Amino acid sequence: MPRFLLSSSPVKTLNNGANGMAQGLTRREFGIAAGAAALIAHGFKAQAQGSGSKTLRFIAQSDLRVLDPIWTTAYITRNHGYMVFDTLFALDSKFKPHPQMVADYSLSPDQLLYTFTLRDGLKFHDGQSVRGADCVASLKRWMARDSFGQTLAPTVDEMKGGDDKSFTIRLKEPFPLLIDALAKVSSLVPVIMPERLAKTDPYQQITEMVGSGPFRFVAEEFQPGHQVVYVKNSDYVPRNEPPDWASGGKVVKVDRVEWLNVPDAMTKVAALGAGEVDWWENPPLDVVPVLTANADITVVDADPFGVMDMMRFNHLYPPFDNVKMRQAVLAVADQADFMTAVAGDAKNWKICASFFTCGTPMASQTGSTALTGKRDFDKSKQLIKEAGYNGERVVVLDAVDQPNVHAQALVTADLLKKLGLNVDLATSDWGNLVIRRASKKPIDEGGWNIFCTGWVGVDQLDPTLNQGLRTNGEAGFFGWPSDDKIEALRAQWIKANDSEARQEIAAKIQERAFEVLPYIPTGLYAAKTAYRKNLKGMIQGPAIFQWNIEKT
Repeated sequence: MPRFLLSSSPVKTLNNGANGMAQGLTRREFGIAAGAAALIAHGFKAQAQGSGSKTLRFIAQSDLRVLDPIWTTAYITRNHGYMVFDTLFALDSKFKPHPQMVADYSLSPDQLLYTFTLRDGLKFHDGQSVRGADCVASLKRWMARDSFGQTLAPTVDEMKGGDDKSFTIRLKEPFPLLIDALAKVSSLVPVIMPERLAKTDPYQQITEMVGSGPFRFVAEEFQPGHQVVYVKNSDYVPRNEPPDWASGGKVVKVDRVEWLNVPDAMTKVAALGAGEVDWWENPPLDVVPVLTANADITVVDADPFGVMDMMRFNHLYPPFDNVKMRQAVLAVADQADFMTAVAGDAKNWKICASFFTCGTPMASQTGSTALTGKRDFDKSKQLIKEAGYNGERVVVLDAVDQPNVHAQALVTADLLKKLGLNVDLATSDWGNLVIRRASKKPIDEGGWNIFCTGWVGVDQLDPTLNQGLRTNGEAGFFGWPSDDKIEALRAQWIKANDSEARQEIAAKIQERAFEVLPYIPTGLYAAKTAYRKNLKGMIQGPAIFQWNIEKT
C-alpha cells in the first residue's frame, strides 16, 4: 500500500496562524487538513524506497486494472504502455511523425512496398533482441483493434519479418497515411511487444509485461488498488534527438517511478502540498485554486486541445439499439449542464457541438443545431413512445474515482429519469468500468446501456483518430454501432487528396453522425495536471510521458 509522510507544515500554512476551523479555516482548507489527518489515520507513514531524488512519485488518474495497451483505450493503460513499450514511429507537437524504433525506411516508386530497418541495440526486457517478426506480429494485433489500424488492414497485401532487424509491408493500394498510423500518439498506440505475446488473441488481455521501452514493469511490486512500480531500463538506448511529445530521445533520469492510487481528492491535495508526492495527473478543477496558491506547485493544461467529452450508447441491446431512443436523448441533452457539472466555471469549458475537436480543421457546425437548438422534452417523450420503450432497465455506468466520468454519469442519470426511463446507476471505480464496458452480454447478465467518458483533443481530430465515430459494428469501440454510410464516407476521407476535400467529407460524416448518433458530444473542457516545481524536463502532451524528468 502506498504510504505518505505528512508533517504539520501544510496545515499551519492553511491555517494562516489560526488555531482551527472556528478561527478562520474555509471549508476547502478544512477539507485539506482533514485529508492530511486521513493519511495518518489510514496508516500512510514514511517509506524509504531509495533516494528521494531518484524516485518519482505520481498520483495516477485511476487504478491500473488492465495492463494490455491494445485491449482497451483507457488512458491509464495507454500511459502504462508508454512506460513499458516502444513504438516504431512517434508524433511530435507539430503532428509530424518521426522514426522511433526504426532507423530508416524506404518506399517503392509504386508506393506499395515499405521496407523498414530497426535501430541497433533494441532489446526486450527479457534480454531478447527486437526482430522484424516481433514488429509484424505486434502490428497485426494492433490493426485488429484500433480504428486507424482497422482502416489500414484491408489495404495490406502482406507483412513479412524474420529474425533480423528488418520487415516489410506490401500494400494492395497506396495508403498515404501509413506512417501517420504507425506514429499514432494516443489510444490505441501501436506498441511493439515480443512475437510470443503479440500472437495472443487481440480480444484477450496480455498480462505479462515485456516490452523494450525506457522503463521496466516491476511485477512483484504491482499491487492493484494501491501502486504500480517501474524502474529504469538500463539497457534502453535512446535516440539522439531532443524529446518532443512521444518522439526523440527517451532519456530516463530517475531510477524508480511509483504510480499511486489515492481515491480521496483532499488526501491528494495534502500529499502534493507536503511534497510526499511529486505529481498529480488530473486534479479536479475545484481544487486547482488551492494548488495554484502553493508556491511550490505548478498547474498547467494537461492537453493543448482540451478534453472532448461524450455520452456513449450500447447499440447492441434495447432500448438504445433503436435510433429514436438515441434521438430522444439528443433532443434534451444540454452541453452546458454536462460541462458545468464537470468543470464548473464557464471559463474552464465551452460548447463544442462537433464530433471533431473544436478549433481544428475538421470541426464544423454541420448538423449541430440538433444539439444546440431549443431543448424539447415533448419531442423527446414522443420519440420514446414511438420507439416502444416499455420500462426496460437502463444501466448507466459510473466511475466515482474519475471526476469527469462521475459528473457526466450523474447528469445523464438525472436526464433519463426526467424522461421517465427506468435508470440504474451502476457505481464502481474506473478500473471496473473499463472491464464492464467491454462486455457484450445482455443487461441482465452484467451488460450496460450508457457510459460517459472524455478524450484528449488529439484523439478526436479527424475520422481516422476518432474511435467513437467508427460504425463497424462489433469490431469497433465499445458500444458497437453499425452504419455503412459513415464507414463509406470515412474511406473517402482517407483517399481524399487535399484538406478542403477532407473538410467537406468530414462535414458529411458529422451530419450523418447527428442522425444515427454513435454517441452524443457533451462538450469540451480544459483539464489540468499539477506537479512540484522541483521537477524539471516535463514533457506536456496528449499522454503522460515520464522520461526526461529529473528531481532537483
